[in-house]
Amino acid sequence: MTRTFLALLHFDGGSFVGWQRQAAGRSVQGEVERVLERLAGSPIAAAGAGRTDAGVHAEGLGVSFRLDAKWRAPAVRRALNALLPADCWVAAVHEMAPGFHARKSAESRRYRYVVGTDEAAFSPFRRRYEWALGRPLDPAALVAAASVVRGEHSFEAYSVRGQVKPHYRCTVTDAAWVVQAGRSAEFRIEADRFLHHMVRMLVGTMVDIALGRRDSADMARLLHSADNQDTSPPAPAEGLYFVRAAYPASAYLSPDQELHEALRDA
Repeated sequence: MTRTFLALLHFDGGSFVGWQRQAAGRSVQGEVERVLERLAGSPIAAAGAGRTDAGVHAEGLGVSFRLDAKWRAPAVRRALNALLPADCWVAAVHEMAPGFHARKSAESRRYRYVVGTDEAAFSPFRRRYEWALGRPLDPAALVAAASVVRGEHSFEAYSVRGQVKPHYRCTVTDAAWVVQAGRSAEFRIEADRFLHHMVRMLVGTMVDIALGRRDSADMARLLHSADNQDTSPPAPAEGLYFVRAAYPASAYLSPDQELHEALRDA
């Protein structure tokens, strides 16, 4: 008998090839599964709520896996944090209902992107964690561009080519810029799904508009295009953070269920 767990994982993506295990290079999935194998004594598969690219960070990536029923959530968290490398940290572990999957069960996902707009953005203590642009951006242009993104649209022009998908439509429930004058601009976005490089290509295009490099009408025009050749290059990976995935309340085991199972197993 096994239990299903959800770990909320923070990681510094600077030294990883991304979440997904690859033929070469250090992956977040590889590190998590290495630790889970130590705990279980056999290989354990871990599923992530999103497949982040090389250099992308996370401050709440949902990771699901199954362990023997003897494990409880607090002990799993302690074991993971004791064995994971220093650039990973588990904020919480929840026991989930059978059949839960971190990616397939997600109702929405949230990202944020940080652009450093001052000269100090080039500091080694910041440039690893934000786009060191070092130039001011027009706040009004950013706000106007973000407003176009909200709602249901086809984002094919804001994604890498070659993805085989039944459709490219995403429903964006939140898209907004928060500007800290003289230091940074942060883009926050939540949607039911994201395409590969979608957030970075949105940010790259909006920044070009806010720098006066392209027309503000381009945001809406590209939402009606299937070609990404006129889209701005994607913003650098180091400014992007996976913030969280939202799951239905029914996916979590309630305290009453956990107590019942603990008494049953005693």
